[in-house]
Amino acid sequence: MQDGFNSTKFGLLVKDVKYAVRTQINSTNNLVLVDALQRMGIDEHHFQEEIQSILQKEYEQSACFYKYQNHHDISLCFRFLRQEGYHVSADVFKRFKNNDDGTFGLNLSQDVNGLIGLYEGSQLGVEGEHILDEVANFSGDHLNACLANSDSCDEARIIKETLKYPYHKSLASCKAKSFINNFKRINGWGRNTLQELANMDYSITKEIHQHELAQVSRWWKSLGLAEELKLLRDQPIKWYAWPMAVLQDPRMSQQRIELAKCISFVYVIDDIFDVYGTIEELTLFTQAVNRWELSATTDLPEYMRSSYKALYNTINSIGYNIYKIYGQNPTQNLRNTWGNLCNAFLKEPKWFASGVVPSTNEYLKNGLVSSGVGTILVHMFYILGLEDISSMSSSGAMILHLWDDLGSAKDENQEGKDSSYIESYMKENKDASIELAREHVINLIEDEWKKLNKEHLHLMISPSSRSFSKTSLNSARMVPLMYSYDHKQSLPILQEYIKSMLYGDLSM
Repeated sequence: MQDGFNSTKFGLLVKDVKYAVRTQINSTNNLVLVDALQRMGIDEHHFQEEIQSILQKEYEQSACFYKYQNHHDISLCFRFLRQEGYHVSADVFKRFKNNDDGTFGLNLSQDVNGLIGLYEGSQLGVEGEHILDEVANFSGDHLNACLANSDSCDEARIIKETLKYPYHKSLASCKAKSFINNFKRINGWGRNTLQELANMDYSITKEIHQHELAQVSRWWKSLGLAEELKLLRDQPIKWYAWPMAVLQDPRMSQQRIELAKCISFVYVIDDIFDVYGTIEELTLFTQAVNRWELSATTDLPEYMRSSYKALYNTINSIGYNIYKIYGQNPTQNLRNTWGNLCNAFLKEPKWFASGVVPSTNEYLKNGLVSSGVGTILVHMFYILGLEDISSMSSSGAMILHLWDDLGSAKDENQEGKDSSYIESYMKENKDASIELAREHVINLIEDEWKKLNKEHLHLMISPSSRSFSKTSLNSARMVPLMYSYDHKQSLPILQEYIKSMLYGDLSM
């Protein structure tokens, strides 16, 4: 951990920035400073109280948007308020439209900074907010035009990153290094102060992550499953990357470790179904998981027994630990999610074996469960100490499932026994090309993001569910990293993210 000198210096830097945030008079500069803290990934754990105070004041002012004179600042204020759960009206963007014909003004199309702000703000729309769809289309089209005509390499790179990875749909930790490189000044606040703070915070967090990964790796090795079943994916770093990205509070060390264990079993069971089992063997395994008794191992093939016992013992242990901390025992609900997951997994090889191409509705309904996201979210819900699981939505699972189809690649050793939404869609739409089918999937993902945004606004009302809402968003933000395969069927963005978070630094 950090030595005494660095700890003292870090504390002083945090204190200085807190003072700057509290005493900043200019509203625009305040928003820009908040934006910098968030994009550097140092807002959540050190300045949340100050940021919430600023945004509460913005919301309480009856005409909070109208004191800002340009579209970038208005869009920034809108984005911040929506992020914090304030359901401010999207009608504010109507002021940018011409009164004569209802289109956006040409002068706006020449303002790159304003276009970026509009595009970023439009990503927080919910279903039915057509004005935000118009804003997204207008700003996206003109940013692409600016990109084609830009003479500045830096400007072109920023536009390209904005279009591909808008802030709301990206992990802040994944974009922090790029932002620091482009960050200049905030009304006397130089880049050096905030960059030094970001670097020190990053070093502390990196050390925590390395320690946690070592624990997860030791636990995984102690199970001996990778030695026993040679075709299982042996990827504890990849499995740990999920909780590292999703649960970003440094204090949630044990929660990240427990969640990584759950994620590892989603992959283990997926491999058993895709690589090892016959339909008869997989049926026995599914029945055993639904029974949730150690005696059920006697009915299983030898190669399945160790995996079943490891799953049984690990999930029971997690349930007991939750009981000790929060006083509620969720083990029954946890075991049910694994039974549901296996039930969904079993449908896919049955479809494959019988030559059935499911309807798009059948495929999506089953995929909500077989994605494994719902299983992990249930565990995360209880790990965070929450009780009412009925508030969980399916949008995160749907986003992952559809992205998986777009990735069009399989991890090592998988035989491709799964169905595909694109395959089902093209069967139902005989004239559809593969390009049209993929475009349809992209539109479905956009629709699910709108549902997730609506859920976020609902959950942010309650202090007890705010942390779960933010982790749900981070789960969806992590998906593109996990499924952006290159021509070599590797995941370069994920690999770079893991390298940066565990072994790199933020310095340029």
